[in-house]
Amino acid sequence: MIEPSKEKKRVGRDAPHKAAFDPNGPIGRKLKSFYDVIETEPVPDRILDLLGKLDEAEEKAKRGS
Repeated sequence: MIEPSKEKKRVGRDAPHKAAFDPNGPIGRKLKSFYDVIETEPVPDRILDLLGKLDEAEEKAKRGS
């Protein structure tokens, strides 16, 4: 059983937890800056080749059905 005094301490720890998921907080801003850098990088040729093969396989499957 949790003592009431210990329960109050737990509730106090929830505030930083909620702040960590704030998209405008420091963690959210840092993640956005990482995403912005990655977003501007070109797609590797290997990935484009794989996507092309997937498109071809999907077209063949549609024609076969």
